[in-house]
Amino acid sequence: MDQDEALTAVDNVVTQFNTYEDFLDSQITTVDLYYLEDESLARQLVELGYRGMGEIVKREDFEARKAAIEVARLAERTQKKILTSAGKELQDNFLKALAMREEDNRNGKVSSVIFIRDKNPHGQEISGYIDYAARLKNEDFEVYFNGKKKLLPRPSDMSFYNWDSHIAVCNSSPNYQVIADNPEGLLFKYKRDRKILNVDPKAQPGDNSTRIPIETELYIQAVIFDHISRRKT
Repeated sequence: MDQDEALTAVDNVVTQFNTYEDFLDSQITTVDLYYLEDESLARQLVELGYRGMGEIVKREDFEARKAAIEVARLAERTQKKILTSAGKELQDNFLKALAMREEDNRNGKVSSVIFIRDKNPHGQEISGYIDYAARLKNEDFEVYFNGKKKLLPRPSDMSFYNWDSHIAVCNSSPNYQVIADNPEGLLFKYKRDRKILNVDPKAQPGDNSTRIPIETELYIQAVIFDHISRRKT
């Protein structure tokens, strides 16, 4: 039996029986019990390959495959649960861009910074930079992907500016350190690899970073910066 056939045989057993003992019991005949008069001994003989009516499956193979299947099942269920953009019919380019980046921002492959300039519910123009991964972790994005609410910068985000009241706020996020005293403009340092993200449209965004303006009908202006960490974890 080759490796693929052996794995298939184990999978068949694992999916059919909840425990290894259940599998062993299925291999024991009434004749075995009659002569051996001991269920534990009969199980041991099946496990060792001396008795049994079917494939020989080792306990460690059964338990390892059982655990692997359960991990895969839970991962699939978790993935379906957390990807709030999944299955949504998104029309605007901005929401499509967020959906494209949702999984990678959740698992840490990419760290996106979102710049938004728009008007708040009071009609005041605001702008700011948002740590997408941090907001995903702490907020339900269902309302944004469903179009029930607009994603807007807040005073608690990495940067926030109200153009009417002239209120300006900067905060470091779980993923970025804000460098606000730079004479050339606002900078963000990614905490995992300590690379600098420059959000100045006239400058290069930095190592392993890209700046992508988004054509959108939802906002006055939207830009997404994507940073890929090269630090080995």
